[in-house]
Amino acid sequence: MFNPPTDTELAKVPRLYETEDVPARDKVIHLHFFLGNSYWFIAEFDGEDTFFGFVCLNGWQDCAEWGYISFKELRELRVRQPIDIDGQKALIPLEVDMDLNWTPKKASDVLWIVKCGGIYD
Repeated sequence: MFNPPTDTELAKVPRLYETEDVPARDKVIHLHFFLGNSYWFIAEFDGEDTFFGFVCLNGWQDCAEWGYISFKELRELRVRQPIDIDGQKALIPLEVDMDLNWTPKKASDVLWIVKCGGIYD
């Protein structure tokens, strides 16, 4: 994983189930990870390996959902992107990255969550 969150950043995320009574639209998204057109928006963390948040994989808005995410799997996820360099085919390795410019905000203020239907009452 490029730019993994620090222990300090992880400590600011509410513990798992701490916000379960908060409506989806009002959940605060504390971290944002991405890889290509896949996005993970993190609202809760168990302090070890499990996040709870909203996920949109490969831009498939109809399949996006709230659910549990393995931090270990995010850290280990690797894909190879084919590219053409001066007529030569090459594969470049890509990893999940954390959005270093992210500031915590309500889910209702996150365009991807809204576009994917993740805001409901």
